[in-house]
Amino acid sequence: MKKYKVIGIMSGTSCDGLDIAYCEFYKQNNWSYKIIKCQTIKYNQNFIDKISKKFSKINKNLTELDCFFGKFIGLEINKFIKKHKLKIDLICSHGHTAIHNPEKKISFQIGCGKTIRNITKTTTITDFRIKDIKMGGQGAPLVPIGDNLLFKKYKYCLNLGGFANISEKKNNKIIGYDICPCNIVLNYYSKKMGFLFDNKGALSSKGNINEVLLNELNNLNYYKIDGPKSLDVSWVRDKFIPTVNKYKLTAQNNLATISKHIAQKIGEKINKEETIISGGGCFNDHVINMIKKESNSKIVIPDVKTINYKEAMIFGFIGVLKFRNEINCYNSVTGAKENSIVGVINKYL
Repeated sequence: MKKYKVIGIMSGTSCDGLDIAYCEFYKQNNWSYKIIKCQTIKYNQNFIDKISKKFSKINKNLTELDCFFGKFIGLEINKFIKKHKLKIDLICSHGHTAIHNPEKKISFQIGCGKTIRNITKTTTITDFRIKDIKMGGQGAPLVPIGDNLLFKKYKYCLNLGGFANISEKKNNKIIGYDICPCNIVLNYYSKKMGFLFDNKGALSSKGNINEVLLNELNNLNYYKIDGPKSLDVSWVRDKFIPTVNKYKLTAQNNLATISKHIAQKIGEKINKEETIISGGGCFNDHVINMIKKESNSKIVIPDVKTINYKEAMIFGFIGVLKFRNEINCYNSVTGAKENSIVGVINKYL
């Protein structure tokens, strides 16, 4: 039985840091995984500002940032490998999304695979989104393949990251999409109050919900679109935040209203059976409690490693499937014309 020893890499839209997960994957009748070692490299504000620059097209500045971030990832992986005395087969990196616009057939994640490969001297798989987009898909979400093959017992797999996204097993297939913004907007308004994030939901729980704003958020055009669909930072910047700001509420009341909005939109999507939740939003007690009130699904909060590193682990798994030349992207999720094998292998000879 072949065991794949893999490092999965994820940098999400919340800019919390670089998630590094050393995992093992093996297949008997079904696929199994184990997260063995993991670490998050926190970004300072200057670094966040650098990797969060606004781009609408691929240009010289973006390719330079791609190499810069690839070097950063490669050096951090080398430190991680040395610290834990690891021997690995593959590195599979999602990178950090700089542009994602499926309508214009463009998606670019910084973190150059060739640079990572050269620094780590390890075969590196990257660029998981663009092939699906060229086939007419959204290029997102990609995690449902892992939800389907590694978390079979749960009807719903919900991730509370920068965006709240979901996988649902339905009619012998799996669907998935972004439900709504999550930590990306909660963090934004927490910073207005002098905090990096809303710890356990303590800020939002003391605010007042504005029902008029709540109603307008709940009726934004995105929510009227049937899936497949996905969100990106530009939608938050151009649509969501201006909608909130025109009410001129306090940051705390914004947090309270947005938290209710998140819970209601999620509650609309999960019904009965079991929902496993991962991502940093698991630690926001206020949002979790509201989700429980808005839904009759049984909520399952897993171990801390799974909460924090599920996405990095699954990108490791997506890379393994690519390496094995097996389907790793479902068109039932992305809307592409067919299932596909996504990713680019930067082979170390």
